[in-house]
Amino acid sequence: MQIDCASCKAFACYFRGKIPENCPMNDEEIQRIYRASLEKYREDEKIRNLALNAARVEGEGYLKWTRIEETMEFARRCGFKKLGIAFCIGMRNEAKALADVLRHNGFEVFSVLCKSGSIPKEEIGLKKEEKIKPDRFEAMCNPIAQAEILNKAGTELNLILGLCVGHDTLFIMHSRAPVTCIAVKDRVLAHNPLGALYAKHYFRKRLYEDHLESRRDDRYG
Repeated sequence: MQIDCASCKAFACYFRGKIPENCPMNDEEIQRIYRASLEKYREDEKIRNLALNAARVEGEGYLKWTRIEETMEFARRCGFKKLGIAFCIGMRNEAKALADVLRHNGFEVFSVLCKSGSIPKEEIGLKKEEKIKPDRFEAMCNPIAQAEILNKAGTELNLILGLCVGHDTLFIMHSRAPVTCIAVKDRVLAHNPLGALYAKHYFRKRLYEDHLESRRDDRYG
């Protein structure tokens, strides 16, 4: 069964209207997934705590609280006191401001920079010409170390702040604590990736045409 909720026009799961024929809710195997997930929400205390408090924060703070306020309230309701911040070097000022806010609100904060360890990119096989600045030292982003350092600190909730695409993936894979995102990095759109969709008339060529080869041509001449 092809599952493509993004192309749905009914969204019967939300509006409770007529369920389209190709809706996954009509599939018995998918129904088993729904039942199994509900069982986890009900029976696993840790999962139930996360889900219940996420719903409570959504209900109380909807259209009223900023993302940072929501995150702090979620942490409080879950009983989390030790928070970790995994941040990008390009957002070091924002990381300092975020840590200050969290500490002011009573949290114990641990923060780890993406470049921690100062390991050359060549150590993972990156070629000189593949670096941002080929003739300079560049430390690799080290999301596995970021996660393991926060694991060692015993953080109870980790916040991602501006990690690169893929590096955030590796961090989430290796974090023992639950992870949420404060902000994602998009230097072209002032860290607002959805701007490319909202202004797709402007970005149409970049989004819909084969831009990969052209960008390679631009970079390597």
